[in-house]
Amino acid sequence: MKSMIKAVLCLLVAGFLLSLPGYAATPSDGKLRVWFIDVEGGQATLFVTPEGKSLLIDTGWPGNDGRDADRIVAAAHEAGLTGIDEVLITHYHMDHVGGVPQLVKRIPVGIFVDHGPLRELGPETDGIYADYKKVLAAGEAKELTPTPGDQLPIAGMKVTVVETDGHPILQPLPGAGETNNYCAQSEIREADQTENSRSLGTLIEFGKLRILDLGDLTWDKERTLVCPVNRLGRIDVLIVSHHGWMQSSSPALVDGVHPQVAIMDNGAKKGGSLPTLKTVREIPGLEALWQLHYSEEGGAAGNTAAGYIANVTDKPDAGYMIRLVASPDGSYTVENGRTGEKKSYILRK
Repeated sequence: MKSMIKAVLCLLVAGFLLSLPGYAATPSDGKLRVWFIDVEGGQATLFVTPEGKSLLIDTGWPGNDGRDADRIVAAAHEAGLTGIDEVLITHYHMDHVGGVPQLVKRIPVGIFVDHGPLRELGPETDGIYADYKKVLAAGEAKELTPTPGDQLPIAGMKVTVVETDGHPILQPLPGAGETNNYCAQSEIREADQTENSRSLGTLIEFGKLRILDLGDLTWDKERTLVCPVNRLGRIDVLIVSHHGWMQSSSPALVDGVHPQVAIMDNGAKKGGSLPTLKTVREIPGLEALWQLHYSEEGGAAGNTAAGYIANVTDKPDAGYMIRLVASPDGSYTVENGRTGEKKSYILRK
């Protein structure tokens, strides 16, 4: 009975969302476009489908004269959007949800997706969460709180919730379920008690391409998703969790999902931990690590090659983005916003 009620509710929510007018972009060439926006060690990743539907994952920091909101809006306008259909908030830390009040003053948002109530009470989170709830209370945008296994109703791509509010999917996704031999190589850590462990993680599929974004999900929670069996399966593009900080990105996860390309939304002084840079670069079969910033902690030995870094230390910080354009056959191109150089990838067999 509970599963039937849940199914009916999901259909009702899907029908409501699909009835929204949307903020359609200019007609595209049938490709998915993704903007990895530089919010200085926070997260803001914009997906725009061929149908012009949009999903923004996180909104960056508050303050800074609206710097992060301005950068998000610039990416949205580049995509031809007049608004953003869905904004997914992975968790309630200020580098992820802090930019919400400034963003909604600059561009309309149709719906916010989140993991539910704040779980980490305290001075560093209470005010940020209250600001977010004020935006919801204004009634200009709706709120959706999905459960593991739910799909967000976005035309043109499949977005599956694989973890939320500390709860993972219970059954392997289609094609997944193999024993993960990398679990034995990955240490077991104590449970994290912060909002990071409540992150709303998604698997985004466009045609044959699979992109994984787990927000700031921590080492201990990663293990529940991929050990002893890998419930996620192989993915193509890994958005490196937690900005490349060493509290996340265990070998059990990153080696187990076996990405072709990894993209790290780190800042110069935030994320990009040396141990994580090493772990990611050594993923079996990884073809490239892209970084939004040169990591000062990583140094010359730890960072990826300069051509794969959008913002480097010897130039003024201009907030350069990384862009990804994907075709339904799984092929995709990644572009360095600083240099304009592009690298194309063909989906592995």
